[in-house]
Amino acid sequence: MTEQIRHKPGTELERPREIVIVCPALRSNVNLSRMVRLVSCAGITKIITSGNPKIDPKIARDGAKEVEIVHKRTLLPVLKQLKSDGFRIVGLEQTDDSHNLFEYSYERKTALLIGHERHGIPDDELALTDDCIEIPVYGLPYSYNVVTATTMAVYEYCRQFPSG
Repeated sequence: MTEQIRHKPGTELERPREIVIVCPALRSNVNLSRMVRLVSCAGITKIITSGNPKIDPKIARDGAKEVEIVHKRTLLPVLKQLKSDGFRIVGLEQTDDSHNLFEYSYERKTALLIGHERHGIPDDELALTDDCIEIPVYGLPYSYNVVTATTMAVYEYCRQFPSG
């Protein structure tokens, strides 16, 4: 009988990931804690968030120790700085010009801007995006949970740049 391996050590990256997750103050600390765990599992080292977030270490697990969590009052100056630093700002948002995630080619140096669960990406932040991507939805309620959608977008980035 084959023995199941549980919690196999992470795959070593050849180079650090050049993607930063930028997310608004989320309505649920559970969602933010799940986001931190996702970011850590994907080998991403930084998440920038606004508001006064609280991370639940039971949900984030070791991710809370591995990921730099930067808190900012607002995200607009952050996005301007990231753009100035050469990051492509990609909004995860349904817009008239959104690209289908499964047809989108990421640039290695990407800042993935997540929309708020209820309100999406504010217009002033949306104006700074280079591209927006969306995930096809085939039924109600017409959008995925914020962490589920972010997971799909991050997975696609990692698929395109598997070694970092």
